[in-house]
Amino acid sequence: MRRLLIGSVTAVAVLLAGCSTRSGDDTPGGSSATPATGTSPSSQADFGTLKNVCGPGTAKPSTVQGVTDKQIQVGVMSDVGFTKNSEFPDAAEVFTSWCNDAGGINGRKLAPVTHDTKLTQVRQGVLEACKSDFALVGGGSAMDSLGVADRLECLLPSFPAQSTQTIGSDLQVLPSSAAVGYFPYAGYYTWLLKEKYPDSAQKVGIIAGDSPVSKGFMAQYKEAVGGLGGKVSYTDLYPPTGVSDWTPYAQSIKSKGVRGLTFLGDFASLAKLEQALTNIDYTLDWIDANSNAYGPAFLQLAGPALAKQHNYAELFATAPLESAADDPAVQQVIDLFKKYAPDKQVTYPVLRAFSAWLLFATSARDCAELTRKCVYENAIKQTDWTAGGLQASVDLSKTDVPSKCYSIVEATTKGWQTADFKPDSGLYRCDAPSYKYQGDYGKPATLADVGKSMSDLT
Repeated sequence: MRRLLIGSVTAVAVLLAGCSTRSGDDTPGGSSATPATGTSPSSQADFGTLKNVCGPGTAKPSTVQGVTDKQIQVGVMSDVGFTKNSEFPDAAEVFTSWCNDAGGINGRKLAPVTHDTKLTQVRQGVLEACKSDFALVGGGSAMDSLGVADRLECLLPSFPAQSTQTIGSDLQVLPSSAAVGYFPYAGYYTWLLKEKYPDSAQKVGIIAGDSPVSKGFMAQYKEAVGGLGGKVSYTDLYPPTGVSDWTPYAQSIKSKGVRGLTFLGDFASLAKLEQALTNIDYTLDWIDANSNAYGPAFLQLAGPALAKQHNYAELFATAPLESAADDPAVQQVIDLFKKYAPDKQVTYPVLRAFSAWLLFATSARDCAELTRKCVYENAIKQTDWTAGGLQASVDLSKTDVPSKCYSIVEATTKGWQTADFKPDSGLYRCDAPSYKYQGDYGKPATLADVGKSMSDLT
């Protein structure tokens, strides 16, 4: 669900990762090279349980686009010019600086180039990448479907941190391994509806931004809730321009007796809605604030309402930031940011981006001759990908098998905390049922759609 992953812009839908406003940054628009800095290389660079991710070597000249004997140019898609949020470029800077300090990918330094898609200029960003980049890594654009045909036309592999509207498209390897055609939050919603708050199951509400995309998401959630034994008894839309007074929405929720609420929109609007609910003395059993809200900004905006309302988010089986003391991989990301970007914030999207960078780097490292085909094929051979400990294990060789693992956090007056969802595998719970959509919500883009095939990939 294309919320897979993070940040939102109500002007178009529940749009993920690159569209949150947690950290904020005034990075200028346009494509910009971000050369990684480094000192003397070490013999190896381990990350979590991954060994020798980067290191020195003697690279030969290459005729592959974006590759020379000294560097590998990779593109980073980001809506930073619209969101003013530089999480993906920040993650690229930190990862490549660390990797290059260790010697790069077999001696080739990584040279990330940010393509600022500014929300609606995705196609322009992809066309720029098609002219010069070896691959796309560690980024994402809320309206990524606008550029998928061009990406496939130029045979550009993508290893995104997030995928909003292009999950399952050809030449894309998503480290979280979202299964095409399946509701990715089945474990989370089963816990909400059947275990934690069973009395809420028949009284679920959904509110979303008023756009064609978010309406499609609303239909998927409504179907999935019903398929998991619940019932959506209330739905509503709010205008893309925002709402000045959320009291009427709060009163409708109360009058309909809604007990659980799925909010598909930006967390600033959700915070205002929760304040309105609290003001009329109505407390929901649960609110799916989604990973858009997972960060300090939502806590600050919601304020006193957090003492009344119960907010949860599922992190797509990614280790919570709060687990750093128990998860060396999360702590390593924090430490790397302190070294290479001390003024930047480590967030959930950063962890997702690191997983993508690690997948790309290890796949490229294992190529005797660096080609797009080799890197892509190495990535989809991963059957137990954990990004060194940043996430639960996923099988990247399959795109039609949903993960059984999930991780849930809860917003409290003391901050975000791990919810009491009874993890059974370290930080995760791995008993999620599968729910396959019955409705027609479109199909992923393929190479055949643009007159290409895998035999064209070199």
